[in-house]
Amino acid sequence: MAPKLICAAALAALTAGPVWAGDAVQNPLTASATWEDLREDVLGDVALASADGILSVDAPYRAHDAATVPIQLKQTDPNAQIRAATVVVDENPAPVAGVFTFGDGMGALDFELRVRVDQYSNVRVIAETEDGFHMTGRYVKASGGCSAPATKDAAAALANMGMMKLKSFDSSAQMSTPRREAQIMVRHPNYSGLQRDQITQLFIPAHFIDHLEVWQGDELLFTMDGGISIAENPVFRFGYNDNGAETLTVKATDTDGNSFESVLAKSVTG
Repeated sequence: MAPKLICAAALAALTAGPVWAGDAVQNPLTASATWEDLREDVLGDVALASADGILSVDAPYRAHDAATVPIQLKQTDPNAQIRAATVVVDENPAPVAGVFTFGDGMGALDFELRVRVDQYSNVRVIAETEDGFHMTGRYVKASGGCSAPATKDAAAALANMGMMKLKSFDSSAQMSTPRREAQIMVRHPNYSGLQRDQITQLFIPAHFIDHLEVWQGDELLFTMDGGISIAENPVFRFGYNDNGAETLTVKATDTDGNSFESVLAKSVTG
């Protein structure tokens, strides 16, 4: 899936599972004239079915921090093959937060990311399977996420840019292909182009991670093509099938032409 509307121009600490502001049933997708205008640009002329029974999406009804809103994707049909997912925040200046692809090693999809939400908006996920495109999502009450000041000063953000950290979690499953859970964080200001320098009050130019890959040995787990709606210091928490490799490798590029790569040991730290 190659959407035409890729995004143009708070350290998200995930130390435990997400805590939602309300029961997910309370915030289903709502009718959206904005989405009707966006749909063709994002998907083109394709049939779009409901993701009910295939994929669930959880997000807070009222976000604690509009600049780092947790979105969790969880596969509900273990037999479905979810190859890609596009995350769209309808009312953001650049609505397509990211386009993700998933390798076989991800198994049944269990994936979390954090996004900026600029005003009350639907946050929708469009999953691509062998049967076509399927959509679900949540309505999130949040505002100001795209213009919220960065949590660190510019010098500190740039000095640490590209540093990566992996946190692994114990798996209780004892099977021939163990299931594991990991959290990857990449330090990057992911400037949206809508934030102001707190001293000069001038807009900070957009500067964000536009491509990311996570490998388990020589097996590709997932990729992201992202934009300004991905939160500062991007964090991804995900389940995967352990293939025996001792490391995960993270590769990323940003819109200023920088490249980053880290090989991270999979030893359990949480």
